Amino acid sequence: MSKLAPFHLAFPVDDLQRARHFYGGVLGCAEGRSSAQWIDFDFFGHQIVTHLTPEKIIPQHNPVDGHAVPVPHFGVVLDWDAFHAFAARIEAAGVAFLIAPCIRFQGLAGEQATMFFLDPAGNALEFKAFRDPAALFAK
Repeated sequence: MSKLAPFHLAFPVDDLQRARHFYGGVLGCAEGRSSAQWIDFDFFGHQIVTHLTPEKIIPQHNPVDGHAVPVPHFGVVLDWDAFHAFAARIEAAGVAFLIAPCIRFQGLAGEQATMFFLDPAGNALEFKAFRDPAALFAK
């Protein structure tokens, strides 16, 4: 696998100070540039930008392996041990899970640990890990 380039994602939030606290404080993402309308964060080596908008996010849901998965959502794939340490940190911070940390597709191609939660603006995030990183795109 070649070295991955960082992705860029810009998305709406309804309160920049709550976004700053959540992404910077709770998730531990370093803050980059900002203005009165947006904030950049280093999201596990990727650039995300929270843009102030008054619209509330209302995710839809699709069934995946017995769970109602929110759509749209974004996140990162962590290594196995980092996922479990991060899940414990998120739970200790009092973040409510939409889907608590669990193993999805158990015993199948693409078996993965996953969890979902919302940011304060209602954006859905998924963090996952594969016991075998080569299974990321397994069919």
